[in-house]
Amino acid sequence: MGNRSYLAAILLGFAVLVLSMAAFTVNETDLAIKFRFGEIVRADYEPGLHFMTPLVNNVRKFDKRVLTEDYPAESFLTSEGKILRIDFFVKWRISDVSRYYTSTAGGSEEVAARRLGEIVKDGLKGVIARRTIQQVVAAERSEFLGEVLKIAGANVGGLGMTMIDVRVKSIGLPEEVSESVFNRMSQDFARQAAQLRAEGSAVSEQTRAEADRQRTEILANAYRDAEKVKGEGDATAADIYAQAYGRNPEFYAFYRGLQAYRKSLNGNQGDVMVLSPDGEFFKYFKEAGR
Repeated sequence: MGNRSYLAAILLGFAVLVLSMAAFTVNETDLAIKFRFGEIVRADYEPGLHFMTPLVNNVRKFDKRVLTEDYPAESFLTSEGKILRIDFFVKWRISDVSRYYTSTAGGSEEVAARRLGEIVKDGLKGVIARRTIQQVVAAERSEFLGEVLKIAGANVGGLGMTMIDVRVKSIGLPEEVSESVFNRMSQDFARQAAQLRAEGSAVSEQTRAEADRQRTEILANAYRDAEKVKGEGDATAADIYAQAYGRNPEFYAFYRGLQAYRKSLNGNQGDVMVLSPDGEFFKYFKEAGR
């Protein structure tokens, strides 16, 4: 009984060992290749648990995330025959793991980085060779690097890789042209600043003129409306006065006389009025004294 239990434990351990050798997992960030005696038999694994035949098959995994590779400064020749020192970095990822494995000496990341760098350098040489120093330094960087990315990206597909981006970290100018390029760039920026200021001044003058026009128009309309309202008020007042005069002419005459007294006798100190005491103006003063 003891020997059977011992044998069962050995068989169970062997089964667990075989199962562990036969099972493998593929993560979300992995690309996996299965080999049979060194020959690729499958490379399209989805994330999860998978199985293989121990001792016959083996599996290699590669990172499918975006990778970054920095490259030291290299010399590039411009269309003027001047040398620029440019260092750059590249973002890339594996797109076809089988092709990547066969084209990079068994999936060597070092070999992949070296071949990728050579392709990007060739693209930079072609693009820079068609430009002057000023065009390389002062040109729209996205346009310049976009052309490099387009040229180099078309050549890395055969390596089973995809270029995501390429960026220049620094551009070293020759000492004899650094100052002239700097002065030229300063002049260009000064000209652009002057142009922007002139455009801003023109917009400011136009805005001010439009505001003055609107102000004049608003004041004119307001004066017109005020005169209209005032005329309507005067007409209404005259109508009221006419109705009052029609109902009681004597009271209306008396009221208008009082208004005349108030306006005439409420003058500034020192004013002199020369009137005849028998005139119509003092009519109500005379009647008050009776």
